[in-house]
Amino acid sequence: MSGDYTLTLSLTKLVAKDFKQGILKIIRADSLAKFKKKKSKPTPDPHDSEKKDVTNDKENLPEIEKESPPEINKTSKAESEDNASEVTTNQNKAKLDKLFWIRIGLAVVAGVTATFIFEPIEGEERRWASIGFMIIIFIASVIFAKGMGLQLAKSDRKKLVTTGIGSYVFIYLFMWILSYTLVHLPSTGGIPSPIP
Repeated sequence: MSGDYTLTLSLTKLVAKDFKQGILKIIRADSLAKFKKKKSKPTPDPHDSEKKDVTNDKENLPEIEKESPPEINKTSKAESEDNASEVTTNQNKAKLDKLFWIRIGLAVVAGVTATFIFEPIEGEERRWASIGFMIIIFIASVIFAKGMGLQLAKSDRKKLVTTGIGSYVFIYLFMWILSYTLVHLPSTGGIPSPIP
């Protein structure tokens, strides 16, 4: 599921980037159209153009062409900032993926460990002790996630907690039940048949 999300996110960024670049090209072409040189009327004599005084050309230009051309450096700075933010976003995504897989690994190890740690406890207390153990391990993973140095926006800070929480809970419970079942198999005849 994470792979589908990654592919969708990558395609969305690619389409958005191409769209943005296309819009920037259109805007540049439009702004450069304002600064085209005016075509002058042909002179009757080739020597007349040499005699013409060029000092007042700025005054004869229409108002649009008197403006200075847009700075291209601003556009390139904006593009470099976009590239820098894209790199940061990709780094954060890689760290969030790493956090997801760390939580999956913790769920497997903690689920199996819970079978053996809580063996002496009987009944309902074993169940609640295991659930408490699961929560403590998850809180430890949240503390670890904060130490990973993720640079997330304020609206995305909840990703430190929510990344992989459902998978963590279900894999922990699955591994706990599976390991408990395998440890407590009946020693005579293997697994009993449900059909008499």
